[in-house]
Order: sequence, then C-alpha cells, then structure tokens
Amino acid sequence: MTKIRAIVTDIEGTTSSIDFVRDVLFPYARQRLPAFVETHGDQPEVQHWLHEAAAEAGLAEASRQEIIELLLRWIDEDRKSTALKALQGMIWKDGYVAGDYCAHLYPEVAAKLRAWHAEGQRLYVYSSGSVPAQQLFFGYSEAGDLTSLLSGYFDTETGPKRSPDSYQRIAAAIGEEPAHILFLSDIVEELDAAKSAGFRTGWLQRDPQQTATNDRHSAYRDFDAINI
Repeated sequence: MTKIRAIVTDIEGTTSSIDFVRDVLFPYARQRLPAFVETHGDQPEVQHWLHEAAAEAGLAEASRQEIIELLLRWIDEDRKSTALKALQGMIWKDGYVAGDYCAHLYPEVAAKLRAWHAEGQRLYVYSSGSVPAQQLFFGYSEAGDLTSLLSGYFDTETGPKRSPDSYQRIAAAIGEEPAHILFLSDIVEELDAAKSAGFRTGWLQRDPQQTATNDRHSAYRDFDAINI
C-alpha cells in the first residue's frame, strides 16, 4: 500500500463536535457581529471582507446595516461564505483570548496528532472556517496549544470542499503526490472529491448509530482506529 506522508483533516465532526461550532461559536459571533461591524468597520481588513460580502450578494451599493442583516442571515443559513467566515474568525478571536470558551476536541485527537507528528507525518487542516479561525481553534483547544503540530491550513479560498480541484491545489501546495496524502472527514461528498483527486480517504463515523457503508472510503469510529 502507498505510504502516507501527509494527513489533511477536517474539523467539524472529525476532530471536534459539530455541537461546539453550532451551539457555542455561531451564537457567539451572531450576538456580537452587529457591534463588531459598527466599531471595526473602518479597519482595512474588516472593510475588505464587508466589501467581499456585498459583492458575493450582488449588491453594488449597501448600507452598513444592510450588510449586517445579510451576514446575520448567512449565519442562520450556515452559508459557506469566505467573507463571513473571515469576519466570524475575528469575532471568535476575542472570545478565545478572553477565555469565554476553548475549542472542543474529541478525547483521543490531541494524543493521536502528537503521535503522528512524532512519527514524521505532516499534518494539515482543511475546513470551511477561515485559516485564522482554524489557527485559533487549535491554539486555544481543550488540550492546549496544538499549532506546533500543524504544518499548514486551507480554507474555502483554496476552493469548495466538494470539488476535486480543491484537493489538487492542496496537494500542489503541500508538494506531495495525492496518493501519499490521507484526507479525514465525516462528509462523504468531501471524501468523494478528495478520492477523485487521488487522495487516500478516511471516513469518521463518530455517531455509534451510524452504520452506513461506502466501498470507496475506509470508515473509522475515532482517530485511534486509524493505522497509517
């Protein structure tokens, strides 16, 4: 079997509970977004992403309040907008730094990441959350700061997670042949895209009630079940 030289992992449902993102991070950003835009809207980086959100929505001109309402609606819809994810990440940073929460990890994840890193595996993250949000997630995790274990991060600026082209770009950025890269996710459509790009794949089935099978992807209950 082809040797794995790099591992790319999703976050939600893979390293961490979807509940943490849905029940902690999303409400935190939603509650604070209006005030954040009003108080930080003139900062160049914030301004850039507000303009990107307006462009994505096809708004040639929009008031700040209209943009706020647009972003709140996108949060409610769980829209995979790069602009929204970037703004959410800025708000989440305040919460992490203030100690309002730590990022959830499944019990075995930190130890497994450390073990893989010690074995020489290069570890990467590919998530719909922005790269800064991913760095905060692993920097302020329940298991402490894990960022030293990670060699890089990818978000939707690389491309949609269900597009094979995105995984080809990741392989090129890593500098590794796709066949030597293992992608871990709980979403079959993402795994299908990675497999189409030539990646090895691992399907995380955290829910004990989940019994679906798929001949294309190896299924695992947790990271401890994964043997490289």
